[in-house]
Amino acid sequence: MADSSSYPLGLLLGTLDRAYDHKSWHGTNLKGSIRLIKAELAAWRPAPGRHNIWEYTLHAAYWKYVVRRKITGEPRGSFSFDGSNFFPRPEPGRASESAWKADRKLLDEQHRLLREAVAGLTAKDLGREVEGSKFSLVELITGAAAHDLYHAGQIQLIKRLAKDAST
Repeated sequence: MADSSSYPLGLLLGTLDRAYDHKSWHGTNLKGSIRLIKAELAAWRPAPGRHNIWEYTLHAAYWKYVVRRKITGEPRGSFSFDGSNFFPRPEPGRASESAWKADRKLLDEQHRLLREAVAGLTAKDLGREVEGSKFSLVELITGAAAHDLYHAGQIQLIKRLAKDAST
């Protein structure tokens, strides 16, 4: 179990925010990695069977939901889509800007809800192990930030591959 006293709540919230949508020294955060992307690029796959930017976007939204659910004790099954982890996107015939915008909005909403759940915690809560897990809440929260940055890097790479493929 992590020592929750070494993780002030403000530091955790700042870490989540820098990984998602605040300026930071490390470069592009998750929201920045999808900024200005059009649906066509979001749907582009680097190879058959590989995930695209759109799927990574929903994947990140889902895992923000999972961490929030573990904080709040909310039951499974309340995510916007059936299933878990990765969601095939775009749906056949639905690679529209409006569908892409809606899924980016879902990511924003899940980040906001996760942030609110974290803001409601106490230092004592942070060290609590999550039921059915070997990890404490502080470990899940810092992991959520690391997860955002991991996928931001993948998205940046996919954008570069798509650009190279089009030349």
